[in-house]
Amino acid sequence: MTGNITDRLIDEHRLILRMLTVLEKRALRVADGAAPDAEFFLAAVDFIRNYADRFHHAKEEDILFAALVANGMPREHSPVAAMLLEHEEGRAHVRALEAAALAVQAGESGRAREIAEHAIAYLELLREHIDKEDHILYPLAERLIPVGQHEAVLAGYAAAAKRAPAGFEEHYRQLVARYEAAALRPAA
Repeated sequence: MTGNITDRLIDEHRLILRMLTVLEKRALRVADGAAPDAEFFLAAVDFIRNYADRFHHAKEEDILFAALVANGMPREHSPVAAMLLEHEEGRAHVRALEAAALAVQAGESGRAREIAEHAIAYLELLREHIDKEDHILYPLAERLIPVGQHEAVLAGYAAAAKRAPAGFEEHYRQLVARYEAAALRPAA
């Protein structure tokens, strides 16, 4: 079976973008002076770290990017190198966001600005990153990776998904939906 080798990744991007919209609303409230909800920001870190990074970015890095390199794209000084660098930049923002949210959860004050700054920097970086992947890198991958290799790429995605715990994707879809619904409710 052959198919579009980036459709699954684009679908995952849609869920990530939905979470980024919620993250943006919460971060902007904090930037405007609202007290940060440490529980939400730690849930966002969990989503980003487990769904966006370990689940989604791992497929890109271990499967799609590897296939691009195997088919002639240089690993260094290339779109792959740029995407890997942005993955690392995002991870740095997530680490800082987590540290600030944990401090707030422990009762430390004065970390709201840090939470807002890292959340906003992360979501802006990732939105631009997703746009580049969806509109530049993924179409390039569809052209560069021979159709005869598409089945192996898709099988790699399927194997990665099977390594995730039962109910993993559904858990994160429900988490995003729950926070989206909460974002629609008027602020107390």
